[in-house]
Amino acid sequence: MTNSNFSRRAFALGALATTTAVAACGNGVGGRGSALIDARVQATLQEMYRSYPNTADLARKANGMLVMPLVTEAGFGIGGAYGRGALLVGNTTVDYYSVTKASGGFQIGAQQYAHVLFFMTEQALTDFRRSPGWAAGADLEYVISDRGDSLNADTTTALSPVLAAVFGRAGLRIGATLEGTKYSRIIP
Repeated sequence: MTNSNFSRRAFALGALATTTAVAACGNGVGGRGSALIDARVQATLQEMYRSYPNTADLARKANGMLVMPLVTEAGFGIGGAYGRGALLVGNTTVDYYSVTKASGGFQIGAQQYAHVLFFMTEQALTDFRRSPGWAAGADLEYVISDRGDSLNADTTTALSPVLAAVFGRAGLRIGATLEGTKYSRIIP
């Protein structure tokens, strides 16, 4: 084994460890569990409704909402993201979920953001709840764009089974999308 191979492996392992540590910061890991998640979920919803008033109408029409109050994402070559949140049906928490994401490529930086998934059909909500690990794909329709624009609930959006709102970004990293993001049920 040459020094350059060792250096690349050491760098990759170090970057992965650093990303994991940074992603866990501030997400309630080892915290008060469900009480902390529930408090963050309510604060996130209040902020979303205040900043984007039209999301309140979406919430009333949705069969359920997955609220991720704080997702931390970091990357330097390889990257990752982590957060915890709750699934609400009729304003009641029915389950808790974690979100994880891994990425590779030209990237550097860290950011935190919140996001809410609106399940607009009963089938979409059922599929999500029955899945052992649901992955958000490119077919997700965004109602609040990466630039933080206001809600655009047109006919196309209103007919989509799952809508996403990404907002409240802080940090320096390009983009905040949910493609390739995996959601798993947890017990806080």
